[in-house]
Amino acid sequence: MNDVKLKIEELLKQDVYDFDDLVDIMVILRSECGCPWDREQTHKSIRNDFIEETYEVIEAIDTDNRELLREELGDVLLQVVFHARIEEEEGNFNIDDVANDICKKLIHRHPHIFADTSVSGSGEVLVNWEKIKSEEKSRKTYTDKLRAIPPMLPALMRGVKVGKKAKTFDFPDLQSVIEKLDEEMLELKEAIAKGSTDDCAEELGDVLLTLTSLSRKLGVDPEQALNSSTNKFIDRFERLENAVTESGRDMADIDVYELDKIYETLKHN
Repeated sequence: MNDVKLKIEELLKQDVYDFDDLVDIMVILRSECGCPWDREQTHKSIRNDFIEETYEVIEAIDTDNRELLREELGDVLLQVVFHARIEEEEGNFNIDDVANDICKKLIHRHPHIFADTSVSGSGEVLVNWEKIKSEEKSRKTYTDKLRAIPPMLPALMRGVKVGKKAKTFDFPDLQSVIEKLDEEMLELKEAIAKGSTDDCAEELGDVLLTLTSLSRKLGVDPEQALNSSTNKFIDRFERLENAVTESGRDMADIDVYELDKIYETLKHN
């Protein structure tokens, strides 16, 4: 208890802090005289916080906001320290073990830097990385590699990664993907005609998976493409709503066909 109070006093005297101070602060927050909320947390209770903070880092990167990036990277780092502290309290591992493991991994997976392996460029670096990773994880078959892709990834992202890993069974070219997409769309229309929700869900899934293959052949990230189109729709919807409001009417009082005409006019303008 006294050690914690002394550490608090030391921290309050500082103007600048480093990584070790962050670790100490987490120890304090999780201590008996720390924060009730922080002490109650478990891996699962703060799981979604980690996801949210990661996406906020992505937002900072996409908007080229370095000030926000600095802040959000700190929030992600906090999550890492938080989870490591929970495990340290259980006597399993600590933040130094986490750092040790990633350092060893980086050294092992960069034999062209830390050993005598030669590479011709970044492409060969990635090939070696995957080979070493498979050896580390004892992934002997292509299916092992497919199943190792986390199922909790965003569905489009996972679809792209699965397609890339299953390269021995990939579409030979762009045209073959387009033909497959036409085929899957036809099957979706048939499922819709039958009126079966389960069949529609299955066939729609096939369409979306084929679209991830199309995105790979086009060199387009489907997550970014969908986000871009969603943002574009929101911008156009705002213009639509403004146009309706300026005309003295309410969106709810106009049928969808008239709204669509206004939307198309604004889009082309």
